[in-house]
Amino acid sequence: MQNYVIRRLLQSIPLLIGITLITFIIMQMAPGDPMSALMSPDIPPEVMEARRAQLGLDRPVHVQYWAWLTELLQGNLGYAIRSGRPVFEMIVERLPATFLLTVSSLVFAYVIAIPLGIISGLRQHSTVDYVLTFFAFLGISTPSFFLGILLVYVFAINLGLLPTSGHQTVGADLTGMAVYLDRLKYLVLPMLALGSRFLAQAIRFMRSSILDVLSQDYVRTARSKGLPERTVVYKHALRNAMLPVITLLGISLPLLFGGAVVIETVFAWPGIGRLGVNAILSREYPVLMGINLFIAFMVLLGNLLADVLYGFVDPRIQYS
Repeated sequence: MQNYVIRRLLQSIPLLIGITLITFIIMQMAPGDPMSALMSPDIPPEVMEARRAQLGLDRPVHVQYWAWLTELLQGNLGYAIRSGRPVFEMIVERLPATFLLTVSSLVFAYVIAIPLGIISGLRQHSTVDYVLTFFAFLGISTPSFFLGILLVYVFAINLGLLPTSGHQTVGADLTGMAVYLDRLKYLVLPMLALGSRFLAQAIRFMRSSILDVLSQDYVRTARSKGLPERTVVYKHALRNAMLPVITLLGISLPLLFGGAVVIETVFAWPGIGRLGVNAILSREYPVLMGINLFIAFMVLLGNLLADVLYGFVDPRIQYS
């Protein structure tokens, strides 16, 4: 297993470089440059050109990319054009808020989805199955930004139960458990908005998977031996039924960060997603490259995590 993980990580290096190259070229193809958002159009053209030359924006695309890649290999993601702050520092500063939102959304989705998917599969064509299927399709079909706005309207504006946006109460002098309860109050709505889609998808995957496994010969053999239904389902069927759900988990991890871009904007959540939106509006190319590299790494990490979990769930799967 260790050799497999190391080999996968080494194989990811050229893939990450290819992703950054394509992203860099696409950004350079966009109309305008960071200077158009940095300076007033009333500034003389010669001043603008001098600043472009100072930032290296007047060089060919391949030269700019090579300069960025060289700095990356030295552990430097570059500096923001507006503030001059290190990009790595800006991303690390936003990571805790994004991880709090995405991890809590993922836990919320799968802790609820797995038992509901099992119930839906075991009670196929029942009223419970139809109700869960309806809400699953509704969750898959509803855009996350619309659900976020709807949650704000119902629970924050109409009922006044939860705050509309933010990360914590500004100016509140809180200590101990009160700090965590205050954060939780702000976390509930964005977590529901971000996790609902993955909750719905996981229910459908779990239902389909448990139905498929329950029709297998080894499950029928276990039942023919007189084993209790609970033992048949949770000891014999569940582990194999979890494999497609683990695949979905590996896919969901990077998609959560993509969805966080929208949700963090709707709820003014101070994470990487909101930083990325601000970077797009201000044409902060170094910041965008750093965020893109981070998300690409999360995609590869999610796939690797799914492969590793396969081996724990199903001992028949061996890696060499």
